[in-house]
Amino acid sequence: MRYFLSHMDSNKQTILTAFRMIFRPIAKILLLAGITWKEISEVCKATLVEVAGDEFGIRGRRTNASRVAILTGFTRKEVARLRELLAAPETQLIERMNHATRVLTGWYTDADFVAADGSPNALDMDGDSGSFESLCRRYASDVPATTMLKELKQVGAVVDGPGGQLIAQTRYYIPRQMDPELVLSSGSVMQDLGNTVAHNLYRQNDHAARFERRAHNTRVAASVKPEFQEFLEQEGQEFLERVDTWLSDHETDDNDAEESIRLGLGTYWIEQ
Repeated sequence: MRYFLSHMDSNKQTILTAFRMIFRPIAKILLLAGITWKEISEVCKATLVEVAGDEFGIRGRRTNASRVAILTGFTRKEVARLRELLAAPETQLIERMNHATRVLTGWYTDADFVAADGSPNALDMDGDSGSFESLCRRYASDVPATTMLKELKQVGAVVDGPGGQLIAQTRYYIPRQMDPELVLSSGSVMQDLGNTVAHNLYRQNDHAARFERRAHNTRVAASVKPEFQEFLEQEGQEFLERVDTWLSDHETDDNDAEESIRLGLGTYWIEQ
């Protein structure tokens, strides 16, 4: 690898060295899943074509096949093949995760489903208002309430309470371990972080940098790790809930003419 990198200009060498750092945890995930280098190569090639087509067009237009071929080093025939591959229907798992998250967030923030002390109300399953059915109708109208309830119960986000009412246990939808939805959720986390890093590296002078900070120390006693975990579970959770509330307060509705964007903040544990 050193020989290979030494024959490149210093800028490419630095970027590829950084890419190896980024790719190591991804490589571990792929190897544990039994994915081969040929499968990885196909995904990488398709992603290069996708990004080149979406983000390197001239004057806001989609990049044509010839320019994509120049940027990526593929032939035009290969670009056409990969674009056909990209046009295949996407999985619906991500959309389902978004619906579940919206339902739980609404349960914790919408005045129609929150008690006077700010806690989520216990809800009846059925009813025109103030029920789980009406909650789903408001925040996930494409998903039947019974299907949503089954999913939220499976992950422990909702339990049955006294008298058959439904009790919210957590504000966030966290898929089951090794569930395909958890894998996609993990990919989304890496994508969000990567997009922020890429923006900050290549932003124009008139574009503000995106918030990206770390707090870490290389001389922390290993014995305090449980204490640090407890600290993060309390302080980090409370902070993210404040962020979530702020975002909910500034959410547009279906009748709002203003453009909507995805906005948020992520936090993550560092250990090495």
